[in-house]
Amino acid sequence: MANGECYHVFNRGVDKREVFADVKDYERYLLSMLLMNDEQDGLMIRWRNFKESHENASLDEFLRLNLSERRPMVEIIAYCCNPNHYHLILKQLREKGIEKFMQRISTGYTMYFNERNKRSGSLFQGRFKSTHINSDELLLHLSVYVNCNSEIHGMEKSEKYRWCSFPNYMGTRKSDIIKVSKKIVLDQFTDADAYRDFSVSYVKYFKDQKADEKTFLE
Repeated sequence: MANGECYHVFNRGVDKREVFADVKDYERYLLSMLLMNDEQDGLMIRWRNFKESHENASLDEFLRLNLSERRPMVEIIAYCCNPNHYHLILKQLREKGIEKFMQRISTGYTMYFNERNKRSGSLFQGRFKSTHINSDELLLHLSVYVNCNSEIHGMEKSEKYRWCSFPNYMGTRKSDIIKVSKKIVLDQFTDADAYRDFSVSYVKYFKDQKADEKTFLE
């Protein structure tokens, strides 16, 4: 994987099992994406320690204190977490950044999930899968596929789905995960409403074609 290039990254639970069972699981995975996206390890532990000593402190306060030290490995351009799989669009910033980032969040989340559910062993189907996004056109189409994946699978409208980045694109929710990186997509449209219209047409296309993982996951 090359620095400065974008990739579609995805994986599912081993034996297609559920990997996100409730709100706490989703929140923990999103927290991992935020705090483990750094060359320095240990931000998750530092956050836990900070929370213990500052009971009413918010994550925003913690991030402000640590912002100057951060050296992210990737830019997270879009994401969606569904019960048994996830999709991400990542731009690599540092050598082997995507590989290190994905290994870190996969290992950390698996440890959390296994401890919480009193299980052992692998949670995901081996190493993550990835495809190189080699054109702006493909980036735009994949951004819809990822941002609106819950809707494509008939689960919930993207604008209401809590575990995807589409509401951030629409400006209806704030997130430090993709605060700036979404611009790489949105700057190719006149405004967020134009991206919404584009997304609606492609969600319909994916549904009409019965598009599922086979469309972009091979």
